Amino acid sequence: MNQSRQSNQIRFTHGRVPGAVLLALFVLSSAWNRPSARGSLTLQSFSEGVLWAAGRSGGGERTPRYKVLTPISQRNLTIFPVVADFSHDTSRFMTLDEGLRSGEVVVTETGKIQPLIRRPSRPIVRYGDQVNQLVLVNNSDRPLILLAGEIVTGGKQDRVVGKGRIVPAKSDPIDLSVFCVEPGRWVETSSKFSEFNALVAQPSVRKRAMADKNQQEVWAEVRKSADSMNLGPSLSGSAGGAISHQPAVPIASSSYARAMASPAAQSKVESVAAPLEHSYDKIMSQLREQQAVGVVVAVNGEIIWADIFASTSLLEKYWPKLVRSYAAEAVTTSISFGHADLRSAQAFVDDRIGSREVIESEPGVYRHTEIAGDGYRVFELASLLPNTVFDIHIAKMSE
Repeated sequence: MNQSRQSNQIRFTHGRVPGAVLLALFVLSSAWNRPSARGSLTLQSFSEGVLWAAGRSGGGERTPRYKVLTPISQRNLTIFPVVADFSHDTSRFMTLDEGLRSGEVVVTETGKIQPLIRRPSRPIVRYGDQVNQLVLVNNSDRPLILLAGEIVTGGKQDRVVGKGRIVPAKSDPIDLSVFCVEPGRWVETSSKFSEFNALVAQPSVRKRAMADKNQQEVWAEVRKSADSMNLGPSLSGSAGGAISHQPAVPIASSSYARAMASPAAQSKVESVAAPLEHSYDKIMSQLREQQAVGVVVAVNGEIIWADIFASTSLLEKYWPKLVRSYAAEAVTTSISFGHADLRSAQAFVDDRIGSREVIESEPGVYRHTEIAGDGYRVFELASLLPNTVFDIHIAKMSE
């Protein structure tokens, strides 16, 4: 049996059932979130109205109400600040960047799991390295937040995190669902992964990993982005063959992270990101007082994305790399005329009711919810840890 931790699966699908049954199922699902719950459970046939009413708050906590403010723009990129009527205390949580920089968080290939296990209680089955799986250990005293879209570099290939989750303090190794963003390399450059340039993949790449969950689509989007920046030759590695047959090419020739950090790409991204970051910094003191917790993003007047956090402090930690991911999306998209208005941005934040949910939960630690709506997907990451039962991060993408 694999020594890394596995999450329990709870799945909800759309349908219609009597209210009494819905209430019973809701009570059962709430009890399932207690740390003492074990095993897996499948619940079906929730009506979509009750799906939403049954608990976006993570377990009885007050749910914030969001308000979208006047946007700031640069070229074809528009950012709407989002404020909340209150903000949670997230000081006990650690980000991936903080954990990797301090050395308290270790990310490595699956074949190196054995030295990371704290309390080996069973014979260890050795697994080889795998493209779409890494192993992570949190050695700190703080729970770790992983956001879908964060990029780690090193190992045999750079990867992008495919699904958000929370890793408890002093964890045993956990399986980390990832997608490769470096076609053409399967040669180890380092035994551990780092947060090179603290990157978050641009929304189009995040979308392929989070919603499509398809490695070929991720590779295709990576190449498309590079071609749009005239960086095509730097990402020309072959991704079609078996991994064992991939050529040993230098990292710089196929790495999305390093290509995006190249002088040519940086110049284009910073021409959009830097003015926006400066504008946002100037108004952040005012936004702190208004509990700024997120942003809605539009490119060419079309709303494409929203990132909303549990607190202003979390937004500030992620903002430098998020704004550059949005800028990368803008500069890799052909400029056209369009206008995103405040009303549309507010509606994008408010409308999170879908016809289908898929919930993955590790009882007492976190719950990840994917909601499929009409023309959009919502991904909610909620903490279930004691005294911090609330949504940590909400991502919404247009489809």
